[in-house]
This record gives sequence, structure tokens and C-alpha cells, in this order.
Amino acid sequence: MNHLKTSSYDFVLPDNLIATYPINPPDNAKLLVFDRKTNTITHTIFKNIANFLDNHTLILNDTKVIKARIFGTKSTGGKIELLLNKPLPRNQFLVLIRGKVKVADLLNFGILEAKVILVNDDGSRVVEFYIDNKNIDFTQLIEVLDSIGHIPLPPYIQREDEKSDETDYQTLFAKNDGSVAAPTASLHFTHELLEDLKNKFGTHFITLHVGSGTFKPVECEDILNHPMHSEFYEIDEQTQQIIDSNQKILAVGTTVTRTIEYYYKTKQLRGECDLFLNPHNKPQRVDSILTNFHLPKSTLIMLVASFVGVEKTLELYNEAIKNNYRFYSYGDAMLIL
Repeated sequence: MNHLKTSSYDFVLPDNLIATYPINPPDNAKLLVFDRKTNTITHTIFKNIANFLDNHTLILNDTKVIKARIFGTKSTGGKIELLLNKPLPRNQFLVLIRGKVKVADLLNFGILEAKVILVNDDGSRVVEFYIDNKNIDFTQLIEVLDSIGHIPLPPYIQREDEKSDETDYQTLFAKNDGSVAAPTASLHFTHELLEDLKNKFGTHFITLHVGSGTFKPVECEDILNHPMHSEFYEIDEQTQQIIDSNQKILAVGTTVTRTIEYYYKTKQLRGECDLFLNPHNKPQRVDSILTNFHLPKSTLIMLVASFVGVEKTLELYNEAIKNNYRFYSYGDAMLIL
């Protein structure tokens, strides 16, 4: 199987295995454990994860999902949907807009107004936001979005967001506003389990603000030709010391994995991470990864394959399908040791 071919990362998933709501309590989710040393698969539930760890330190992503999805109208009266992606310099913002717009168009969202500044070739747009004709910054925008915005559920969930998603689609330790998608491997923790893991193994945090590019499919046949999206990240000194040490690391999620590996290569504590991990570009520092099950032909399943290879990845995914694991953001988890 050619690990550089996008088609190698395809699999068939029955629709009924796409999770549209989370398991409650979240640590009752299924957990598939794959041990690379013994080449063995174990089926368990998430609350038993500590039984499989060995002197690991857990590193998690403390980003916070913002209510990035808003609905409004154009000056012509046509309906519009806007998804905030990330802030840019000079109080400008990269967004996705459903509906035709051109430069200088004004979009109305009630108390909020957006002006289209740039129309990019990749389908994204650059806008400025105004309240009472005054240009607002990211902090002010977050306050407004809290009152008028919607939780940006991934498109494959195929339902409107509900009140419960405000907590379900947010980690227990979400702190820094900026993501349009949750670091979903962390959605399985309860307070009790997290405290237990903290006491036994230690926990540290990075921040990476997940952008909408995480859902962008790989459309070119050679995966190395895929234009990888970039996302803002930041690492504090305590976490830096762990990464720079010989401590065994469990990266909780693909975002944490990419951030650690990007820092390991560049030694930059903050900036834009555009690292594309795949079997041609394997991780150098992360020992183990906890992750959910991802879309076919996505950069995320390719990241999983950077740990175990494409053939083993598909074998693990087929094993999960055979055992009725739930897939994607609200689905079950896999631990690769």
C-alpha cells in the first residue's frame, strides 16, 4: 500500500457509527488500546486508561471553543452564514462565508456588522467587524459571539447545535478562547478521572487554537502536495521543560501531538503550527497518543498512520468498526502505546 497516495487512507464507515451525541458519562466511551511493542489490541472503556499508562506525563490542549457560527443578512436581504476561523493582524479576521459575497459588502448580524475586505482563492474571506460603526478587536468580538453565536459543530454531525453542546463540545479545562473545533480526545475526561491521572502521572498543557482547516479533506492524490493549514499555538515554560526532558509523553489528541512535534523541530514556543505528520514525516518526540477515530482521507488519519503505518491504521479502524465503535468528534477513543 502506497503511504503517499490519498486513496490509501480510505475506508467505508456505516452511517450509524457516526456519533451525533456524546456518551454520558463521557468516560464510559469505548477505548481501543494498541500496544506497538506486543502488537496487541485491547478493548476496554475510557475510565480504565490509567491501567495502560506507564510513567507517562499527559499533555493536553487547553484551548476553548468559541461560538464561531453566526447567521445574518446581506445588505440586499439575502441570508448569510459566517464561520469565524481565526484573528489576523490589524483587527481583521479570516472567516468562511456561506453565500456569495464580494469585497466591500456589508453583512448584518444584529448588533454586529461585518465588512468584506478580501476574497481569497481558497474560498476563505477576510472581514472586519463593527459595532455602532466602531471597529472591534478579538476580545470584544468574543463577548458578542457569546450572546449571538452558535457552537460550530462539525459538518458530519448533521444537526443544529443545542444548549447541551455548549458543555459537551468543550473540554473540562478549556481556558483560552480561539478554537472553532474541540480537541475531541479530551472530551472523554470526567473531573474525577482527570484528577486521578494528574495525581498518578502529572498533567501539563499547551494551547493550539483549532481552525476549520482541520476538516479540510486532502484532495490531491499525492498527500505531500496537500497545502497544510496553520494554527496558532503557545507552550508555557513548565510544558517546555517536559518536552525538553526525557520524560515519557502521552499526547492527548492530534493537536497536542502536532504542537509538541512542531516545537521539537523549531524550538519556537509560540507561533503558527503547520506541521503535517504522516508516514513520510513521523513524530520524533511523542511516545504515545490518545485520539478519536477520524475521517477517511483526512490529515488526521494520516497523523495516526505516522505512528503505526497506513496498513495498521486501517486494520485498527476496521477492528473498531467491527466492534461498533462510535466515530468522529463525539465518538470513542484509541490509545496507541
